[in-house]
Amino acid sequence: MVCYYHPGRTAVGLCRHCQRGLCTGCAALVEDVLACVERHESQVAAANQATWRTNTQAQRIGSGYVRNGVFYGLVGAAFAGLGLIQYRFLGLQALFFIFIGVFLIYAAAANLLESRNYR
Repeated sequence: MVCYYHPGRTAVGLCRHCQRGLCTGCAALVEDVLACVERHESQVAAANQATWRTNTQAQRIGSGYVRNGVFYGLVGAAFAGLGLIQYRFLGLQALFFIFIGVFLIYAAAANLLESRNYR
């Protein structure tokens, strides 16, 4: 690959903004990423910052799903346990508690599975 601005020189990498080949004289290092000198440095810096923000937000969202999953699992287990314990005293009314518990355990599993998408 050759430099876009100097066709006689070998390119050392690509500009992150325009994807053009750059030689050592045309390449500027912006946070470990190459950019065209005095052309795309600000755009590459902005793209790097946007990438960092996106990754940070994804981690926050993922931890929120884990937190919800743990909470739903504990509350669901409590409802299901209460329904099972009270079944002989309440009869069919205890099935309502068991149903809520099973639904919350399902919600916990769904949240924990969704959190895997944000790692």
